[in-house]
Amino acid sequence: MEELTLELCEATEIHEDLLKAVRDTMPEETELYDLAELFKVFGDSTRIRILFVLFEAQVCVCDLAQALGMTQSAISHQLRILKQNKLVKSRREGKSVFYSLADDHVRTIIEMGREHIEED
Repeated sequence: MEELTLELCEATEIHEDLLKAVRDTMPEETELYDLAELFKVFGDSTRIRILFVLFEAQVCVCDLAQALGMTQSAISHQLRILKQNKLVKSRREGKSVFYSLADDHVRTIIEMGREHIEED
């Protein structure tokens, strides 16, 4: 990874018009906190792997554990976090509980992240 050098201003000059535009559009602190918390959920590679499986099909915990080579307990723990953050949903069918993406936003967030990291 190449080292980046940050350039700094040579003089202190406050651009009030720009700052006013920023202040007028900045979300509330609680919304910023919630957004940061959502992105923390994406900060775990196991949860990302689970989401990639769910891109392809609705699956139960048994299937996820098998697909990812993990225990059902470990998968359940990650699914709980994903569900609490409204990224996955579940439905019961007989003795099985099937998980799926909560909505298309989840796929869009991941796809945009992939595009970003693949940029030159």
